[in-house]
Amino acid sequence: MPMALQRSLPHTLRWIAAVQVALGLAFALAPERAAEALGLPPAPGWAHWLLGMMAARCLAFGWGLWQVAKRPEGGRMWIQLMAFIQAVDWLVTLKYLALGAVTLSQVSTASFLPLLFILALWLGLRQAPAREATP
Repeated sequence: MPMALQRSLPHTLRWIAAVQVALGLAFALAPERAAEALGLPPAPGWAHWLLGMMAARCLAFGWGLWQVAKRPEGGRMWIQLMAFIQAVDWLVTLKYLALGAVTLSQVSTASFLPLLFILALWLGLRQAPAREATP
């Protein structure tokens, strides 16, 4: 792996992991407040249940990517899965923006951050030697 990417991919993975953990903690511990901070109207109680389940996945992926950052070449599957998650996140964001269900100010960084994450992960994967891992 070229030296610049060898140094930048672990930092990218840790940054994405930190974002995932922050979102996971916010939606696990205070889903109502997290939604309010995004400017979303109060939601029915069942929506907070779904946010709690989403939080678990964010926390797990955050932890997993933090571990992969120690040896990115061994975590290709984790990196590919996070790129897929980011693509789905972005497409869902676009859908609900188009429907008028959310505004650009409410989705905030979700309108562009997934694309930046995908690009950084893709560039890192292109340079990382392929080696299967057991995360």
